[in-house]
Amino acid sequence: MHARTAWQALAHRPLAFLTTVWPWRALAYLLSGVLAGALTLSALVTGLLAGLVLLPVGVGAAVLLAVVLGGGTVARVERWRLRLVDLDPATADHRPVEQPGVRAGLRERLRERRTWRELGFTAVSMTALWWMDLLVLAFALALPVLCVTAPLDDPGAWPWVLIGLALMPAAPYTITGWAGARAALTRLMLAPRDTELTEVRASRTRLVGAFDAERRRIERYLHDGAQQRLVSVNVMLGLARLDAGPESPLGRRLATVQGELTTALGELRELSRGVHPRALTDQGLAAALTNLTARSPLPVSVDVLLPGPLPAPVASTAYFVVAEALANATKHSGADRAEVRARLRTDTLVVTVRDDGGGGADPTGCGLTGLADRVAAADGILRLSSPHGGPTLLHVEIPCH
Repeated sequence: MHARTAWQALAHRPLAFLTTVWPWRALAYLLSGVLAGALTLSALVTGLLAGLVLLPVGVGAAVLLAVVLGGGTVARVERWRLRLVDLDPATADHRPVEQPGVRAGLRERLRERRTWRELGFTAVSMTALWWMDLLVLAFALALPVLCVTAPLDDPGAWPWVLIGLALMPAAPYTITGWAGARAALTRLMLAPRDTELTEVRASRTRLVGAFDAERRRIERYLHDGAQQRLVSVNVMLGLARLDAGPESPLGRRLATVQGELTTALGELRELSRGVHPRALTDQGLAAALTNLTARSPLPVSVDVLLPGPLPAPVASTAYFVVAEALANATKHSGADRAEVRARLRTDTLVVTVRDDGGGGADPTGCGLTGLADRVAAADGILRLSSPHGGPTLLHVEIPCH
């Protein structure tokens, strides 16, 4: 595995780590941190004092404003330095200013949360982080050198040579360990990795929502369009049978056609329910689950207690989880009965599906993987317990926010 950060290099290859450039990169990171911290401390303290002194004459406000916005400059330097020990991009641009003019730009920057986050990091770096860099470097480098050279002034201090020699091999690990911790804190405050992940989650949620909306549209088309036309055709065939006479050759052929049409209409109704059950939209999750279990060839006991309607994405996710779980129990588990239970705990919907089948369900199978993805898209959690010999328990928690 190719290390992307100093911490990864230290953890994955602790011995070969010494032969890589990572210890030197970590050393450069801490040395530059001490230099940048000292310069930042001098500049900001000078600017703060000058701003307070000049505040009565009006110029001080501009100086203090420059101190506040100076956090952005420090943040850019820190994100640039972060590349020494973290190879992943560290970009965090400010929002573009929509209105022209200096005053509008300043107002936008002061209202932006990132500006104050950068200023807060600057304060932490100025008061603590670069001092810690200096202390770690002193402990890891200066202390072993002082111990080794102690007998030059006092021959009786020769035991310190052993201590210094023992500390020297640990120096690369000490320096890299603190450099990794400092880099992790810097990234957390200035360039978090979860920005893209948040966008991916939001995109996945939008896709699931669009997919559910399309399912509802198809269900409405099947129920109100094609299904009603087939019902009308079925009625007309029945009238035609009466006109032709039930025992006539034409009547018998019409009866055959009507029977096939009735079968197709029933299959279409089942397909419509599978696409998106109307009861879920009109009556809620409890009624939809009751209808679902009533049609199941497997005897199912239902215990659903909900105080009121749920958000549409939550109800839809829970319904299809139960539908897939019951389908799997019917086809693969050899179960004699199943149980469905749903409760709302605070703001989380908890659904469990249990069957008394032979167990051994594969969590990596296509069906369960699809369910896990659907639940994850709703920020939920899916757990499966299915030991060989049974029983199988599917436990799902979906937040209702």
